Amino acid sequence: MVEVLPFPFATLDEFKQRWPDFPAGADAHATILLEDASQFILDMVPAAGGATESTRRRILCQVVKRSMEAGASDTAGLESFQVGGGPFQFGGKPTNPNGDFYLTKQEKQALGAGKQQAFGVPIAGPATSEHRPWCNLNFGATYCSCGADIAGEPIYEAG
Repeated sequence: MVEVLPFPFATLDEFKQRWPDFPAGADAHATILLEDASQFILDMVPAAGGATESTRRRILCQVVKRSMEAGASDTAGLESFQVGGGPFQFGGKPTNPNGDFYLTKQEKQALGAGKQQAFGVPIAGPATSEHRPWCNLNFGATYCSCGADIAGEPIYEAG
């Protein structure tokens, strides 16, 4: 596998700059998560090595932030949230209860996953016909001018 530098994709200081509410005392935990999430990104999107450094840094910080926010408070990372008055209802559905790493569809696209490429598939074997000596193929062209490729024998440029 190709080595991607810098690794991890962001430093702790760069991460803190992108998250003003970074929890106090979580430096060691965040440093480990930055390394783990960098490898996670490469495992999930091998094409990420070709993305720009700034794109990898931005996405890494978002992935780690989502992971750390999951257990930060009772209301962080909730998909839905309900509050009641009497008899004291409270509820919510967490989106990421275990703090797992995940990439959004937009992040995967930014890293280069799923890019479409054109390709061709040969459906017939190589031509076995005799071309005229003055056929364009004999002069380095990529097309036949004598018609032997479509008819099996020269039909144009009679000689």
